[in-house]
Amino acid sequence: MWKGVETVSLFTVDQSKCKKDGICASECPVKIIRMGEDGFPAMLAEDFCINCSHCVSVCPQGAVTLKTMKPEDLVAIKESLLPGPDQVAHFLSSRRSIRSYKSKPVDHEILEKLIGTAGYAPSGHNVQPVEWLVVENTDKVRSLSGIVVDWMRYMVKEKPEMAGPLHLDLVVARWEAGEDAICREAPHVVVAHGLKKNPMSPAACTIALTYLELAAYSMGLGACWAGYFGIAASVFPPMVQALGLPEGHQVFGAMMLGYPKFKYHRIPLRKKPVVTWK
Repeated sequence: MWKGVETVSLFTVDQSKCKKDGICASECPVKIIRMGEDGFPAMLAEDFCINCSHCVSVCPQGAVTLKTMKPEDLVAIKESLLPGPDQVAHFLSSRRSIRSYKSKPVDHEILEKLIGTAGYAPSGHNVQPVEWLVVENTDKVRSLSGIVVDWMRYMVKEKPEMAGPLHLDLVVARWEAGEDAICREAPHVVVAHGLKKNPMSPAACTIALTYLELAAYSMGLGACWAGYFGIAASVFPPMVQALGLPEGHQVFGAMMLGYPKFKYHRIPLRKKPVVTWK
């Protein structure tokens, strides 16, 4: 134990390092860190802590420790690696949804790194509800795509009023002709799922998959939202059974993933944003 350290069950302050600047208290999202009469911060109502580690991350002196996270365990932010606004704008605007893939699979280690990066996506109250299913086996991707087509056949027959606007009959015809319009011959599919009863799961999964798509682009990979796959995975019992998710979980999005077959050379135009300023 450090000399001069005040300890509670969750929040610890090294008084030999603390400058009593109050930054940790200011940045606490739930405002349960207060500056005491002695000038040092203390955590009140620990049960309300969301374990975001803002206090540990923001302290310039590394004086704050959570029971779950120590300053020395966190990766230091390197200013030299952060892109400027021009680089970010170019990166985001040059990203494309990839629908043509090489047959080359992505190494398992790269997939793990990609999921790890996507895990930093924000979630409400830092609940981090997103769980992942990576369909790494390419043959399994094809098998699941076939189940998606079965769902489409069901929709065309039983619910034509819904299938019509989605042109599911045409997608089925393309599949029967040997063309995969479900997963576009992508070698992998990444599925984001979470507890169905958790109201934060849908948005968190969507944001996490967006992180994953952008991270994939930075790593030379291509990705595209697998819309048909995602819908079937959330509503079609044979697909749900094939995925084998934990009890009470639901799919909230799926992403095709692989190496792009072609390289894009120009950034297309987009509609001018519609903005109301007040």
